[in-house]
Amino acid sequence: MTDPRFARFMEADMRRRFLWSLLLTIPAVLYSPLGANIFRVSLPQPIPANWILFILTTPVVFWTGSIFVTGAYRSLRKRTLNMSVLVSVGVLAAYLFSVVITVLNAGETFYEAAAMLVTFVLFGHWMEMRSRRGTSDALQALFNLVPPKARVVRDGTVVEVPTSEIRPGDIVELRPGDRVPVDGIVTEGETAIDEALVTGESIPVPKGSGDQVTGGTINQSGSVRFKATKVGDETALAQIVKLVEEAQASKAPGQRLADRWAQYLVILAVGAGIITFGIWYGVVGESLLVALTFAISAVVIACPDALGLATPTAVAVGTGLGARHNILIKNAATLEQTSRINAIVLDKTGTLTEGRPRVTDVVGVNRGFRRRGRAPGRRGRSPVGTPLEQGRHGGGRAAGHHSGSDNHRLRESGRARSARHGRRPRCPGRDGQADA
Repeated sequence: MTDPRFARFMEADMRRRFLWSLLLTIPAVLYSPLGANIFRVSLPQPIPANWILFILTTPVVFWTGSIFVTGAYRSLRKRTLNMSVLVSVGVLAAYLFSVVITVLNAGETFYEAAAMLVTFVLFGHWMEMRSRRGTSDALQALFNLVPPKARVVRDGTVVEVPTSEIRPGDIVELRPGDRVPVDGIVTEGETAIDEALVTGESIPVPKGSGDQVTGGTINQSGSVRFKATKVGDETALAQIVKLVEEAQASKAPGQRLADRWAQYLVILAVGAGIITFGIWYGVVGESLLVALTFAISAVVIACPDALGLATPTAVAVGTGLGARHNILIKNAATLEQTSRINAIVLDKTGTLTEGRPRVTDVVGVNRGFRRRGRAPGRRGRSPVGTPLEQGRHGGGRAAGHHSGSDNHRLRESGRARSARHGRRPRCPGRDGQADA
């Protein structure tokens, strides 16, 4: 489900099924013995309550819950037992027995149990579809990182061609603000490239001749030319996209275990019903109706609908939180393994900062300071020179009196760094001189 449009359709369809099922299940519960005995609710009954429950529950089972019935049918045709068969056994057993009781006017029914089972499992499927939609949107965002066109040197002339036509060995030209179309090696010029996509480093990385560049990253400053080495499916960005696609198709170990044991749980649920019926009808000597009532109760209770709800919901919440914080989770198994993490090691401090250095303090040495000089990197727009230039125009804060040091302090938000340069920046607010 890598197509975002299809993912949105599936999520909207599952949401619609769940909301309609919930809308019909609430009055079904209130009209059931559960509502009368537990919630003490008494609703008007223009017709017998069992017929009202029949009207409310039928669309839940055969419309909103049709995916389980059709899924069970396909599974049985392949002679396999899966979670759809398990859910369908509980739902249809409760529903069909209730229909018989309604026609015979023989007592209490299980309509609300069938409706609630469908609603709970639909909620789990909706959460799963939401998770996949978020992953598909993240995947589309990765696709959008590749520029549709790029500047390539052909016969000594720079021409603009579609990115898909770039071949290994082509010389590609980058200008400030351009996205790198493919992976390659710089052959000419110097620049700084934002590689946060690949490394997580928030500060642009200086690049010169012989340095590697990665497709999807952003050229911050300077014009360079590089030789394309990896294109198409071989680029680092394409490999990231491939990992995301594999993550969409993966299942958590707990979910795989539930699917594997579903076939045995079907046998267990049906077997529990048969044994219960045999004991109450053959041993205890109860009537056929009473024995069937207990047998259906055993089947419904033995159907572990939590297996179809808990794992997809947990995966959806985990991946959703990750997506909101720009974290792509490799697969469901990785998410499940995070519960055993007891320590986190960070390889660099760049991942903990905002990536926007700014001048926080300007400390003067004496009152004879003059505004002269300029911030380093003014022409090249270096990561450090830019905030110094901004501070010179009022972004910084001047300190009061003499300081024991002959420098200005530049702190990046989230960590302290000292920046010393040979030039004297213009720092407003003080009439003294100091070296940066």
